[in-house]
Amino acid sequence: MFKVSVVVPAFNESQSVEHTIQSILELFAKPGIEGEIVLVDDGSTDDTAALAQLAGARVVSHSGNLGYGAALKTGIAKARFDTVVIADADGTYPIDMIPVLLSRMEEIGADMVVGARTGIDVAVPAIRKPFKWIVRRLAQYIVERPIPDLNSGLRVFKKEMAFRYYRLYPNGFSFTSTITVASMCDGFNVEYVPINYYHRAGKSKIVPVDFFAFVMLVLRLSVLFKPLRVFVPVAVFCFSVGFLKLIYDVVMAVSIAGSTGTSLLVMPVVSSTAIAFLLASLQILLVGMVAEALAKKGFAADHIAERKN
Repeated sequence: MFKVSVVVPAFNESQSVEHTIQSILELFAKPGIEGEIVLVDDGSTDDTAALAQLAGARVVSHSGNLGYGAALKTGIAKARFDTVVIADADGTYPIDMIPVLLSRMEEIGADMVVGARTGIDVAVPAIRKPFKWIVRRLAQYIVERPIPDLNSGLRVFKKEMAFRYYRLYPNGFSFTSTITVASMCDGFNVEYVPINYYHRAGKSKIVPVDFFAFVMLVLRLSVLFKPLRVFVPVAVFCFSVGFLKLIYDVVMAVSIAGSTGTSLLVMPVVSSTAIAFLLASLQILLVGMVAEALAKKGFAADHIAERKN
């Protein structure tokens, strides 16, 4: 018997919220799943909250629109059960896949199981695909393992694991990306199950500028968990530029000295540009090593605290 809290963030989703709640309740009516629905109304200006409550959800309301991540944090904090499922209220995710995710989690003992939007019917706008690919490839480089879907909004995890990174979750759309990257960096077992992704009811809340927020988020998480994955490539780049400029400076100095008969000892050979890049590479590498040591120290402290608890 699975005991789960299904957390549904919603902002102006009156067109689809009833159907979403009813679909979840149909799962609860079947044997094997006992649960609750915690719908977080994130300052909706339509009838989302009233419709959800009439449909059978427990509604928690924000006084204003705080963001997708803020709604999820509120819902997880209010959840009664240790196993949490998150799903959107816009009708895009296949609710009937929740039992599959739960079964997979129990079967292999995963810490989190994510519905990867790689199924047969996936309605992701074409304009978003290249941006999603860039962010996903960056995240894969940081965590050093494949990520089929970085920010899927249908996933199941333990409440305890979610609280581990509570201070890192932004109020915006980056909640799912944060928990994915952070948990993978810490070595948690994150598994993926292919799912479909349908056309949403109503207008999407994601705007193009969110792409840059996702990139900055992944870079910030990399500095917190695996800083050398960022600092080393930058240091190597600066060293390469400085070294090539140094070689160029020496070659040019030799050619000038040879043509004029001037000694290399009495003429400038190495440019300030070469020196600046070489010193920058050393400084960046040292900062990365310090950041890595601090990250390892933080991980060790968390591990000790977990063992004591």
